[in-house]
Formats: sequence, C-alpha cells, structure tokens
Amino acid sequence: MTEPSTYDIFIIGGGINGCGIARDAVGRGYSVCLAEMNDLASGTSSGSTKLIHGGLRYLEHYEFRLVRESLMEREVLWKMAPHIIWPMRFVLPYAKGLRPAWLIRLGLFLYDHIGGRKLLPATKTLDMRNDPAGKPLKPLFSKAFEYSDGWVNDARLVVLNARDAADRGADIRTRTKVVSARREGEHWLINLEDQRTGETQEVRARLIVNAGGPWVDAVLAGAVGRNDVHNVRLVQGSHIVIRKKFDDPRAYFFQNKDGRIIFAIPYEEDFTLIGTTDRDFDGDPHDVKISEAETDYLCNAASEYFAAPVRREDIVWTYSAVRPLYDDGASMAQEATRDYVLKSDTSDGAPLVNVFGGKITTYRRLAQSMLEKIEVHLGKRGAEWTAGAPLPGGDFFATGFDAQVRKLMAAYPFLDGPHARRLTRLYGTLASKLLGSAISPGDLGRNFGADLYEVEVRYLMAHEWAVTAEDVLWRRTKRGLHMNEAQRQALDDFMRSASTSKNAAAE
Repeated sequence: MTEPSTYDIFIIGGGINGCGIARDAVGRGYSVCLAEMNDLASGTSSGSTKLIHGGLRYLEHYEFRLVRESLMEREVLWKMAPHIIWPMRFVLPYAKGLRPAWLIRLGLFLYDHIGGRKLLPATKTLDMRNDPAGKPLKPLFSKAFEYSDGWVNDARLVVLNARDAADRGADIRTRTKVVSARREGEHWLINLEDQRTGETQEVRARLIVNAGGPWVDAVLAGAVGRNDVHNVRLVQGSHIVIRKKFDDPRAYFFQNKDGRIIFAIPYEEDFTLIGTTDRDFDGDPHDVKISEAETDYLCNAASEYFAAPVRREDIVWTYSAVRPLYDDGASMAQEATRDYVLKSDTSDGAPLVNVFGGKITTYRRLAQSMLEKIEVHLGKRGAEWTAGAPLPGGDFFATGFDAQVRKLMAAYPFLDGPHARRLTRLYGTLASKLLGSAISPGDLGRNFGADLYEVEVRYLMAHEWAVTAEDVLWRRTKRGLHMNEAQRQALDDFMRSASTSKNAAAE
C-alpha cells in the first residue's frame, strides 16, 4: 500500500484567507496542500462589496487597530496587484439629521493620517451644486466629502494567490472535500474525496489550518469531530446590480436613517453595484440568496439619494454571501467585529489553527499572523516576504495600468481598446501569455459573446482551475453580465465537452 503524501501544512478552504496563507507559507519554505470543496472563491470571497478599504464606519465602534491596519494595507495591495486593485474616490453626501458634519470630518481626518497614505489623494469637501457628483442626486444634498479607498476584483485576488502558491510548489486541490481528519501521533491523517469522481485519498500533515469561512464551525463539528462549537456569527450581505446609474467614475457612500450605510459603485463598465445589507443568517451558506426584504431595503436606501429612484425592474443581477464574523456578542449584525481571531488547538497532539472572521483588505496581514502561529508549532523557516512580491500579472508600476494597456495593444494590434483593457484588468502582464502568438481575432478561437474567446476559456481551465461556465462567467471574468442565456449555455456545453475530452485523454 502506498504511503500517504505528507505535508507540513494542510489548509481547509479556498477563499481569500486559505489561499493567502498557502501563498505566504509555501513562499517561506513549508510544504502546503490546500483543499477547497467547491471552486476557489465560491463562497464569501466572491460575494464582497469588492473594496480595499479602511472601514470608515468601524471608527464608530473604536476599532482603531483594525482601521489602521486596513488603511496601511491599501497601498501595499495596490502595488502588489495593480491590474485587479486600483484607487477609487468615494463621495459621502452630508445628510442633515444623521451623523453630524464635524464627526464625519474628524473620521476622515483620522482616515487620511493614521494609515501611512502616500499615493492616494487626501479628503476634500465638495459643493454638490457645482460638482458633477451632485448631478445624479436629489438637490437637497448640497455638500459632500470626497475621500480615497480602493477597489478589488475579489474573486481574482483569491485565484491569483492560489496561482502564485501553486507556482511556488503548493498543492492546490479544488472540488475536493475533507471528509475526516484525525490525529495520529504528531500528524493528522486526512481523508479527501474528489467531488467530481468520488475517488478518495488520504494525506498526512503536521498541522491543519481551518480556513473554512462560513463553514469553519462545520469543519470542526464534522471533519474534526468536535461537538457544540460556536465561534462565528454568520451575517448575510446582499448586493444588487443595476444598469449604469451615473457616468461619474467616483463611487457613493450613502448613510441610512437606521445608522447603516450602503455604497453605489461603478461596476463592470456598464453597471452600478449597490450594497450591502447586514442581517443574521442561520441557514446553509450554500443556499444564501437575496431576500425580498433586502431587495426592498437596497432599492429604498439608494432612492433616498438618487433623483431617479432605484426600482426592482432595474435589477439585472444580485449576489449574496455569508460573512463569518467572530462572535463577540454584539447585539446587532452590523456591530459585530470585522477583525480576525486565530486560535490554536494542540490539546490532543498535532496542532490545529482555526481562522475566525477577517475581511478581504487584511487577508495578507492575517496570513502573516497565521505564520507566526505556525512557526511556534513547526519552527521558523523564511522571513516575511509578501508585501513586496507582486501577484501573477501584477509586475508593473501601481500607476502604470494605462501604459500596460497600450503595450498590449501595440503587441496585438487587432485588439480593440475595450478588449485590451479588460484583458489587462484581469490578467495584467499575463495577458500576452493568454494570447500567445495570435495575430488576428481568428486565432483566438470561438467567440462565446462579449469578447470572451475560446483561448481565454482554455487558459482559465488550464491555469486557474476553472471547471464550469459559472466559474468563468461569474467569478473569473464577470462576462455573464454581458451575455444572454443562450451564450452562457453554449459556454457551459463547450466546457463540459472539453473536460470530458481532457479526462478521456488522461485515462
């Protein structure tokens, strides 16, 4: 009988925390295996508001350390991945009867000065009667504050961390469920099941990282066999996407009368993203979807500000996700901490470290904190390294995106501007690897619609673990927003056929 493969670290969960930890750990010299039961970023990590931000409203809850750490990460992450992360200006209209102007100014002063801001522009006050940002809004909003934060393509941030981890030697397994994990002396014996074939396999590891996100307690109760665990508070956040509501490149930060806030953000060229909600969730995270009440809430909240109301019939897509917030006993979902907590368990031998909570902005810092815990158990290997190392495709200047688009168009003159820009936004310098030796559109293969060609689909299947049309359309590219049902079905048929042919050739 073949002896199971042995790794230093086995990571459960292919969201941003799991993939970020895998990248950091393998880069320091640990052997790493990561298992994700579905697709990478198929849960919380593709359902965020897609912001790299300090969390202005967290200041109200005195979470100064979290805000400072988040603010410091904005420019670090931008420099690491300038293709999928970029600065965005936010307009916060002043609304009488809500937070006073002096409190907003104080918060924005702290925002500008406690996070080591260097490249991002500072806050300024706007006269909405003269500024273009006032045009889509009701005339009663005559004053606003404009500040900086960042935008991120969240699902791509996850897959690029996984890609870099794999390039450095990590074993990344998607559609692979951890059925059981038991301690055997100084090791874990982990039973895995391939969700596509049903095949099972055992591997060994010196340490397990449980980064299961909303399923972190389920992993403890199921695979690890711990009963009566309750570490996270599941909070649902839902978003609506409507046809473009305004032409301005800036986003809006809207305060609501209930004390909550929502954003209205330019999205995928032709749309506006509005969200998020905050409500406790007690179902299966696999089944999360926007509720009627959430839909009404987002439409009504946005309509308080926009001159033309947001109606249900304007909605072209919705998405929802469950945030696994560390349960700190907060009375309301929106007050629960967004900070992360890492807890080690060595009570019965081989160590287990659980990840509770966290936010996408601080994933890299969370990974560094996890490595400090891993070093205690496994010994120190390499030093911290991720801050200065670009993610795949991000090896160009933070402010050099437009130059990179021009460079791609010069190398491939047949590309039109929007197509070249989209490819650069998704793949950065790796766009040329995807396009290869193509000299005309005919060399790109079948066009599935919305400039999604066969060459890109095959690249995603070969290099980014894409298996289904959903993986490609709604996580890797968001082209699903621009395609009709027949086009989406044609892609699904193609990928099923390509996967079957690949599996047959491998047998």
